[in-house]
Amino acid sequence: MVPWMLLLFYSLLFLQSSPSSFAKCPPSYFPSSIIRPETQSLSSNNALYKTKYYTQILDHFNYDPQSYQTFQQRYLINDTFWGGPKINAPIFIYTGNEGNIEWFAQNTGFMYDIAPEFKALIVFLEHRYYGQSIPYGGDRKKAYKNPKTLGYLSSTQALADYATLIIDLKKNLSAIDSPVIVFGGSYGGMLAAWFRLKYPHVAIGALASSSPILQFENITSQYSFNNIITQDFRSESENCYKVLKGSWKQIEDTAKTKGGLELLRKSFHICKNYISGDSIEGWLATAYVYTAMTDYPTPSNFLSPMPAYPIRQMCKAIDNPSFGNDTFAKLYHAASVYYNYTGDVSCFDINDNSDPHDLGGWQWQACTEMIMPTNGNNEESIFPASTDNYTERAQSCEYFYKVQPRPAWITTEFGGHDIKRVLKRFGSNIIFFNSLRDPWSGGGVLKNISKSIIAIVEKEGAHHVDLRFKTDKDPEWLKNARKKEIGIMKGWISEYNRDLADSNIID
Repeated sequence: MVPWMLLLFYSLLFLQSSPSSFAKCPPSYFPSSIIRPETQSLSSNNALYKTKYYTQILDHFNYDPQSYQTFQQRYLINDTFWGGPKINAPIFIYTGNEGNIEWFAQNTGFMYDIAPEFKALIVFLEHRYYGQSIPYGGDRKKAYKNPKTLGYLSSTQALADYATLIIDLKKNLSAIDSPVIVFGGSYGGMLAAWFRLKYPHVAIGALASSSPILQFENITSQYSFNNIITQDFRSESENCYKVLKGSWKQIEDTAKTKGGLELLRKSFHICKNYISGDSIEGWLATAYVYTAMTDYPTPSNFLSPMPAYPIRQMCKAIDNPSFGNDTFAKLYHAASVYYNYTGDVSCFDINDNSDPHDLGGWQWQACTEMIMPTNGNNEESIFPASTDNYTERAQSCEYFYKVQPRPAWITTEFGGHDIKRVLKRFGSNIIFFNSLRDPWSGGGVLKNISKSIIAIVEKEGAHHVDLRFKTDKDPEWLKNARKKEIGIMKGWISEYNRDLADSNIID
């Protein structure tokens, strides 16, 4: 919600996160697998849900015989608070992101926190090709083998999965008249918004948190993402900003000197494996990007164990006078806020390619439909000046997958251009939540589109912070944002129940 996602999210491009290009194209993606599995502590929140499976069709949009192949789609469910079908109690659905659905369930507590108030059933749906929802008999290697087998991985197929599963679930629960509200953060938030637009007969409303549905086809500036990251650090400390901005050349110059790579290895406590100046830069850039995305006002363990306001802690390390003019010491201690806040890691394996959250499928999506230009850097950026290079992306996608990206497909399928003028006449019942310190907010909906398509925008916060479990230390602005969301959703349900009563009288 990698997104984060991812991580979100970012646009998650493995081809732009290679060691040779990280410094020029810093990672701007949804949550990725950068954190080693042993550093991830599983949350007991997973015990809140029962695991079930639904027999899903491979291809919803083709009648070729192979389209009728099936796979087991996983979903998590909690009926503890559900009022049941007799009172048409609502059903809260989380539209799963690009990863293991348990990961999102353990980091998305808003639905659970408010379920008693709504007497709601809670369901987390896993996205096809992620987690355990793997086609081709659950064989990940076969499913990911080539473009022919990966071709069934798309947002449109995933939305159709969600629609068929929800409809069947409601039938099995004898809850045909129970209203459904979909929730999602990051890519999952995009799916929630698109689901409401494409399947209004299935869901009465959507809460789309940190959903960058305007990050496509240059609707949003390619510089927006990294500009926000830059401002996040600069607002904490001008010195912090200057150190980060000026560090890239120092790393590059050091890497070129005799013994320079060994000096970098020791300075940043890198394990004994291959490194380069570019790989060090990529490792640092990843920390800055993901810390900006998860700059939460309370401690978190979404991507990595981190303290409250981790950007502030990074800048404190950089501004620490005890490090004098030792830039590498400053950068190491700043990066450790993200990579090693618990102090458990003795050295960093920057070449680790493990995928603890099952995010690998996003590489395919980022090469086909999820073309979100985010790698531009102007002269003020903390990253070296650059422009988002679509040609390079297309060439890499052709090399790795033998496919060409379709940068205009998302806006063709779901819209995006002139969104206020377009949606105000037919769209309804969508909440777009964004925190302006979240780099993905630049591609979000930041103004109301109509009376029922509402933008809730907060100056503070980070990536889908509103969907996190509530804590006693939550700031007032976050509590108030959630109250607004709850009030709006109650209005949707009341309106639905009035319409349902009216239709029953007419019938």
